[in-house]
Amino acid sequence: MALRTVDTDILILGSGGAGLFAALHAKKTAPHLDVTVAVKGLLGKCGCTRMVQGGYNVALAPGDSVERHFMDTIEGGKWLNNQDLAWKLVVEAQIRIRELENELGCFFDRNPDGSVHQKAFAGQTFDRTVHKGDLTGIEIINRLSEQIWRRDVRRMEDHRALDLIPAADGSGLAGVLMLDMRTGEPLLVRAKATLLATGGGPTMYKYHTPSGDKTCDGLAMAMRAGLSLRDLEMVQFHPTGLLAGAGTRMTGTVLEEGLRGAGGQLLDSRGERFMFDYDERGERATRDIVSRSIMYQIRKGYATQHGGVHIKMSHLGPDHVRRTFKGMVERCADCGFDLAGGLVEVIPTAHYMMGGVVFDLDCSTAMPRLFAAGEDTGGVHGANRLGGNGVANSTVFGGVAGDAMARAVTKEGVHADPDQSVIDASLDRAFSPLGKPSGDLAEMREALMDIMWNDVGILRTGEGLARGAAALDDLATQVARSGVADGDRRYNLTWMDRLNLENLVQVSRGICAAATARTDSRGAHFREDYPSASDLDTSHYTVVRMKGGDIDISTAPVAFTRVKPGQTLLSEAAE
Repeated sequence: MALRTVDTDILILGSGGAGLFAALHAKKTAPHLDVTVAVKGLLGKCGCTRMVQGGYNVALAPGDSVERHFMDTIEGGKWLNNQDLAWKLVVEAQIRIRELENELGCFFDRNPDGSVHQKAFAGQTFDRTVHKGDLTGIEIINRLSEQIWRRDVRRMEDHRALDLIPAADGSGLAGVLMLDMRTGEPLLVRAKATLLATGGGPTMYKYHTPSGDKTCDGLAMAMRAGLSLRDLEMVQFHPTGLLAGAGTRMTGTVLEEGLRGAGGQLLDSRGERFMFDYDERGERATRDIVSRSIMYQIRKGYATQHGGVHIKMSHLGPDHVRRTFKGMVERCADCGFDLAGGLVEVIPTAHYMMGGVVFDLDCSTAMPRLFAAGEDTGGVHGANRLGGNGVANSTVFGGVAGDAMARAVTKEGVHADPDQSVIDASLDRAFSPLGKPSGDLAEMREALMDIMWNDVGILRTGEGLARGAAALDDLATQVARSGVADGDRRYNLTWMDRLNLENLVQVSRGICAAATARTDSRGAHFREDYPSASDLDTSHYTVVRMKGGDIDISTAPVAFTRVKPGQTLLSEAAE
């Protein structure tokens, strides 16, 4: 198969907050470099950052501090965070939020005195979430996209990454094997530095928030390349995903955390509030606690019509709710629900991957010339991400990666010759299913979602995880044997579904293996057979690697580089 080759200085996979910030910072640091952004869809119209409703956590107000934000992040992460990464997040968020407003033109909501308005999000000791109504992500991505379009940045839209291709001499990454989805032709993009910023997307669960094209592609490629991924068992479920019933893609859509932060109430089928039975903070407990509490209430037999619970906002005043949460009210109205004046049915929905590629403060990875940022990485959030820390993570480390890649390429950037054997294996994996008898991809996708929801979901047990692992192995075999009857390569959506499913099953196997290895409960990972947290002072995180097609699990100790369990890092200003 003839393979076209494209050379660039910097290749960025993904066009969310991390990818676009990286492109802007790379061009700012070294304007002469050739920067290419490759995206599975259309730039500015896809990815998870655009879907962010809630906001951006940053310590700005009097009485708040980076120390306080840091402690909320560490305690919310149940002491599994890489503390140096978490510190960089909270410090540079202050820089990035001003960059967003003053340089990129974002307009965030203000108080009457002109200061930035910050609302309440769960799990925080201070109201520090900057926002644009409940459509914050659209504001950020629109402004970032405008800046990319006016700069000399090459765009490769409708291009999906198939695999990371190492250098033939073992010196690091040579480039990425890509697929032009419009023509169905492969191409190799060689780069002196590559950023993995494809985002996570736990769409392997029955209820999920990301769009269906988000299929953990970056994590799957990293696994196939032999990189270490930490904390894969830590999948965050947002407590309030819209439950619109069967047969609609709106099910799983997030009703943002600001609803509960503003005083929204969760009610069971009896019309009774139940959150204070589980946590003294009630509905403002962290996402993992609220999600588990809802599942317990459902298990007790108090589920609402479609199997969830209700969220109620009307007691805050319908007009106030319509003004404050305009986007949410309109989205619910599109599905026939009155968020401002009635009850809306919700259920926990898979939302975010805390786990990902092990990376350093400059976003470099163990593979030279490969960098990573955003939801493709692990360590920043530990066992639980605070709402509002996600878009901060993407923009902070996207900017860091752009600066670091530009400096590295300017100093010692080279194009390496690729390992042809890896290219051949990747092409065979991707193209060999074409023109062969197909399996029922929809049925396999449904099977995957049921396995992950029932056995590797919010409430886990050793027995369920063993059952899930066996089912995932069988499903991986089914997918591998399944072809794509239509051999036309041009924008073949069935082929794309097949590639997506393969990646999802692979990452799901990693999640299940990591969850099996962690025999305690921390944050988003809850084992009913091990309901207590192990000793915080000797905390370990899980590490997943692929070796010869098999999943290898190990653990590594958490380094308490800034604060130890039982201590605090609060400044005098925040005490």
